[in-house]
Amino acid sequence: MTAADKSPLIIAHRGASAVAPENTLAAFARAFRDGAHGIELDVRLSRDGVPVVIHDSTLRSGLRKRFVSRRTLAQLQEIDAGTWFNRRHPQLARLEYTRQTIPTLAEVFRLMANQADQRSIVYVELKCGRSRKRNENLARATLDTIHQNQMEQSVIVISFNLRTIALVKQIDSTIRTGALFAPRQAVLKSADKIIAATVRSAANEVLLHHSIAMKKTVTAIQQNHFPVVVWTVDRPNWMTRARQFGIHAVMTNSPSTMLRA
Repeated sequence: MTAADKSPLIIAHRGASAVAPENTLAAFARAFRDGAHGIELDVRLSRDGVPVVIHDSTLRSGLRKRFVSRRTLAQLQEIDAGTWFNRRHPQLARLEYTRQTIPTLAEVFRLMANQADQRSIVYVELKCGRSRKRNENLARATLDTIHQNQMEQSVIVISFNLRTIALVKQIDSTIRTGALFAPRQAVLKSADKIIAATVRSAANEVLLHHSIAMKKTVTAIQQNHFPVVVWTVDRPNWMTRARQFGIHAVMTNSPSTMLRA
């Protein structure tokens, strides 16, 4: 099998989020049962400085916004993180989802130790804001959790905030990192600018939204020795392109579907 024909790694975006509530232990466990090579998740800090796994910056209760950063871990873990999924997807509803809460990053690492293959990987996205100090605190707390759980060989720390990715490398150069790029970013005017931004951040991988993962762009990045990861892809026919392009990994909400493609 040539490099161009090799199938990419299948990474479960927020877990198997097509069939389970995203960013919950249930979604991550389902992803590993379905055979995913790894998972992707989002990390923010609770008020008391604990890395918790949740995408949005706010929790909603009626018409009132509640910010994750203003709630302690104990308060966050009282939040029902799964019932919404049962209501939105009644055909996929399961009783266990009503018992899902917002997990800590450490809890996900422990789940991986118990359920995942030793070769499984986890892409940890730092959800950064405008405050450089808060972003630094998030990076340091995340790295502490990685070290405490001896996950250094399994983790790739990623973010759209490339300044924070550079900081991760400054703190610990042995941690693998990735630079995220979305269509809305001004830096995407050319592959050269993507590559330059990645080099400045000292990232190891480039993660592109599927809409900008054109052959010319992917090839240019690969020629500069950066593996390319594409997100978020749920159409099975995309796998043919991924193999032809030599994509390193594909992030998907439905790992079981993409593994069959």
